[in-house]
Amino acid sequence: MKVVLLEPLRVPKEMIEMLAQPIKELGHDFVYFDEKTTDPDELLKRSQDADIVMIANNPFPKEVVEQLDQTKLINVAFTGVDHVDRMTAKEKSIKIANAAGYSDQSVAELVIGLTLDLYRSISQGDKDIRKDSFPGVIQGNEIRGKTVGIIGTGNIGLRTAELFKAFGANLIGYNRTEKDAAKDLGLTYLPLEELLEKSDIVSVHLPMNDETRNFLSREKLVKMKPSAVLINCARGPIIDNQALAELLNEEKLAGAGIDVFDMEPPLPNDYPLLHAKNTVLTPHVAYLTDEAMVERAEITFDNTLAFLKGQPQNIVG
Repeated sequence: MKVVLLEPLRVPKEMIEMLAQPIKELGHDFVYFDEKTTDPDELLKRSQDADIVMIANNPFPKEVVEQLDQTKLINVAFTGVDHVDRMTAKEKSIKIANAAGYSDQSVAELVIGLTLDLYRSISQGDKDIRKDSFPGVIQGNEIRGKTVGIIGTGNIGLRTAELFKAFGANLIGYNRTEKDAAKDLGLTYLPLEELLEKSDIVSVHLPMNDETRNFLSREKLVKMKPSAVLINCARGPIIDNQALAELLNEEKLAGAGIDVFDMEPPLPNDYPLLHAKNTVLTPHVAYLTDEAMVERAEITFDNTLAFLKGQPQNIVG
């Protein structure tokens, strides 16, 4: 079979070569492109005769997938696969694998970082102290004793809950199915609206799909306390970001830490959250640490090897 890695995985080339060696030893071809492209024609050119296509978080659109007549697996080096045309892949009997789990720690740590920035005004304090006329100190808040609502208690949500617990927070959660591991942490499951009403900090950890698009609508967001903060390191369209910006500007929410948006950065100048009060914004980097990139590459190549050996793993479509 022919295996093609369409884009870099943010690890040294030497590591790619090491991970690819078992593929070659099994008698398969491996091709690696070390420059990213978003051009559909180039993506098709690179992947057209591949049996296994390996990608990261680069969009893999319908016009490419529908022309892949030889491909049996799209192996996504990412947790979410909403940037792949899944319907077309299914129609062509192309399986999709993902690399779930590689970024649990990195995402959870950024959630804590955004919360601390909002609670202690770290970014604002840095700006203030560099001014010629120092405006004075900012009194903050502690996480200890606060009620943290975890929306989505999958692996990342659970890891986030563990870190908040270490700070002394009280845990409540919402999920379609209740998890024993979450209850073991002391997390209490509640209906969504009750969670929103009771939480001082809300952290979102849902996948992006038709059911979760606009999941936190204006009608849901207004249930939150005016003193509450919202953290989203999951997917942007899960939240009505226009409504979120308006509520922040109306001081009906105390703050928001946002890593994901309705589109990938750079954001247009008129994007509402760019002009909302009390926000800390990061450019979709929650997953992006040196350690996570190594683990991602290892999981992705393991997925390829398992498929080549007739033992597919991490199949999500």
